[in-house]
Amino acid sequence: MDISTKTTAPPAPADPPALQTRASRGATRPGDRIFLGLSRGSGILLLVIMAAIAAFLTYRASMVLSKNDGNFLTTFEWSANATPPVFGIAVLAFGTIVSSVIAMAIAVPVAVGIALFITHYAPKKLGGTIAYVVDLLAAVPSIVYGLWGALFLVPHLTGLYSWLDDYFGWTGIFEWQGGAPRTLLAVGILLAIMILPIITNVSREVFRQAPLMHQEAALALGATRWEVIRMSVIPFGRSGVISASMLGLGRALGETMAVATVLSPSFEINASLLDPGGGTFAQNIAAKFSEATEQGRDALIASGLVLFIITLVVNGAARAIIARRKEYSGANA
Repeated sequence: MDISTKTTAPPAPADPPALQTRASRGATRPGDRIFLGLSRGSGILLLVIMAAIAAFLTYRASMVLSKNDGNFLTTFEWSANATPPVFGIAVLAFGTIVSSVIAMAIAVPVAVGIALFITHYAPKKLGGTIAYVVDLLAAVPSIVYGLWGALFLVPHLTGLYSWLDDYFGWTGIFEWQGGAPRTLLAVGILLAIMILPIITNVSREVFRQAPLMHQEAALALGATRWEVIRMSVIPFGRSGVISASMLGLGRALGETMAVATVLSPSFEINASLLDPGGGTFAQNIAAKFSEATEQGRDALIASGLVLFIITLVVNGAARAIIARRKEYSGANA
């Protein structure tokens, strides 16, 4: 006679009684209630501050936009003190986005490479020294970067511009007429150097948290060090690298003094990145705020509102990317 045996999965272990009691009670202790109230209040306060900033910018911008004699989105002019005022953000939006994209394209790969070298390749002493130098770069004021860019970086870019013109000038994007290298490309290179420490530091800490067991298992299966990094470390730290990149992009979008020191601004858009001209939101606000009338200040505030919206959109997009790739996050590893 056949005897069939039925196998059942063992029951999941129950939570300890103490943990069940605490979960059912919630925040009943005075310390828990105080901490819960402070945490909740901090979150609400942040939302209130953001809403107040948005309301202020919107109110002041609406006062001057109704008087604007040009198209705010497409006009290539900034005469906000005139009567009637004529101003637009086309050049500022183009310069801000282009310089930030150049900075990100240069800084992100280099920063990730430095972070991987510090955490997985360099000896401990050498890695610590490099990390210390990167931390020092993060503490340098932006005006120092601007002075260095104007006095050292820009004069030494002529060789790079000549090389780009010789080999890639046919594209039109890298065509150089021989002018001063105070262009959006110079701004992008300077911004890349400025945001490099931020992206490197955050990425380094994320890569250090990669599960050691995953790396050892890959090595035991015969993977090389690069295969371990590619299959275990980078997928684990992808969300962290995206977050670090967004922090760097936020600084690049809002950088003021360094851009104002390096760039030769003008309200025109050039097809070539090697031609002087252009501008950014932050640089234009810093350059024109001191001479602006009340009407001119409202116009600058209107441009600041656009930068505020761009920043919110960028951070929202980053959060959406991280949410779609949450299976790679450290919390789910």
